Parts: sequence; C-alpha cells; structure tokens
Amino acid sequence: MTRHDHSLGQSPRILVVLHQESSSAGRVGQVLTKMGYALDIRRPVLGDPLPKSLDQHAGSVVFGGPMSANDDDIEGIRTETAWMETVLNSGKPYLGICLGAQILARHLGARVYGREDGHVEIGWYPIRPTDAGKELMDWPSMVYQFHREGFDLPEGGELLACSETYPNQAFRYGDNAWGIQFHAELTLAMMHRWAVRGAQRFELPGAQVGAQHLAGRLVHDAALFNWLNRFLEVVYGPASAHNQATVSRSI
Repeated sequence: MTRHDHSLGQSPRILVVLHQESSSAGRVGQVLTKMGYALDIRRPVLGDPLPKSLDQHAGSVVFGGPMSANDDDIEGIRTETAWMETVLNSGKPYLGICLGAQILARHLGARVYGREDGHVEIGWYPIRPTDAGKELMDWPSMVYQFHREGFDLPEGGELLACSETYPNQAFRYGDNAWGIQFHAELTLAMMHRWAVRGAQRFELPGAQVGAQHLAGRLVHDAALFNWLNRFLEVVYGPASAHNQATVSRSI
C-alpha cells in the first residue's frame, strides 16, 4: 500500500505530512474531512515525495515528530525545510504543528532551540493570546504540549499566543502560513499511546507524569477541541470555496 493516495475524488485535497509510520492526522484530519476536504498523506522522512507545486491541493499541514528541525542529517527534514518555499509561494493555507511550526520558523531564518536549563513542556500548560490573537478568536487557557525545543519568532511573523517557558506558541506569517507549538490534534487513543511511548521523557525538567496528561484531558480538552474546530476554519476556510475556485479556473 502506498502512503499517499492520488485518487481522492473531487474533494479539495489537503497535503498532510507525517513523520512516523504509526502517526496519524488525528483530530485535525477528522475535522478537515468533516469540513469537506480529502487528505493526501505523505511521509517524506520515509521516502515519500513532496509535490513541486500545490496547484492540485487546497493547502497543507505538517505535523510533529520525534526529530528536530535542526536535524540537517535527516534527508526528509532537509526536504521539508526546503519545501517551505513552495508552500509560501503557493499562497495556499499552511499549518505547522510543533515540528511543523519549527520547520517553518527555521526556514524563515529563526532559531529553533532547547532551553539551556533543559526545561521542557510535556503535559498541560497555560498559554495566553496576544492582542493580535484576541482579535482573531478566543483561545483556550490550557493546551497540551510535548516538546523539548521552541523557536524564535521569525522576522515578519505575527505572534498570536505565548507562554512563560517557551514564549512563542502560535504565529502567523503573511496571509497563508500558520504555526502552533502545542497539540490539539490528539485523540484519546493517541494520548494514551504518547503517554506510554514517551514515558522516559516524563523525568525531564518541567515534564508532567502520564497520569497528569490524562487527568488534564478531562478538565481542559473540551475547550481545546472547540478551539481547534474554529482555528481550522480560520486557516483553511470552507472546502466549498476551493471547489468553486477549481471550477472557475477550469471554465
């Protein structure tokens, strides 16, 4: 079975970049599908190609992964970083989540780094919107994190949300590119899997133990999921608009 499907019917396609064989698009994929989009899933770190243009796609999203945006020795990471030029030139909506946001930031010349004191964000942590973020939409007060690195705000980027340990939590660049440091895409099954497979990281400075991940979900996840639905509508817009644009170009 191929990792990407080029026979996805007439629904406008979102190109989805994942970084492990077992990874999924989670609730982001579910919401985009409900919005009327089809998912074209690729894993460049496992050898899948990325398109030379986004003419056949309505937008793209790059998810997180265990590697770093600084891993220039990984061909897939080099490929994705260079591909950001295609994304930005396309004018099509792009969302980078965690690693995907860091890849965008690094492509734009910003630093991707871990804290000198080793502190991480693994579990539930507060964020606060900037004035620009508040104008855009309401934001959740607590979000789920799973990262050891953050990023500086790229020159020309607009900060939308921030936090104490890693200041830059969400930003917009230009009219089409967005990056968020936190994870709203996890289903309950995904969170269980992360809590098991990532257990060795719970001993890192600032990390929460697995039980706190699941307990926090009961309290904070409803607001985070509501935010995700609204945010994806802001980033990508209705699928019907892309369908109409395709029809108009073909006339």
